[in-house]
Amino acid sequence: VQLVESGGGLVQPGGSLRLSCAASGFTFSRFPMTWARQAPGKGLEWVSSIRSDGSTTYADSMKGQFTISRDNAKNTVYLQMNALKPEDTAVYYCALGGGSPYYTPPTTGQGTQVTVSS
Repeated sequence: VQLVESGGGLVQPGGSLRLSCAASGFTFSRFPMTWARQAPGKGLEWVSSIRSDGSTTYADSMKGQFTISRDNAKNTVYLQMNALKPEDTAVYYCALGGGSPYYTPPTTGQGTQVTVSS
């Protein structure tokens, strides 16, 4: 299994970013996928998950701000992030498997840094 995150960067408050996670080594279309994040000095936090049928779940604090999607033809999962705030600053990871507010699947990639600052 290989997961490669990209799309992070420095963005001003109120800005947007779209993160991508390219997957390989497994039958992507059959599995749920998750985005998680780790802010400086904090633990890993579940952000959102998308099932193989395209249904989605979000952490309450991110509903309406983030949108998860997937393209099974490209073996890629995305996270569209809008109205970014400084507290969204974190390393963002994708993970194989579904998550919830009580469980975040293990992450294996390097992550992509998102910094929200003016």
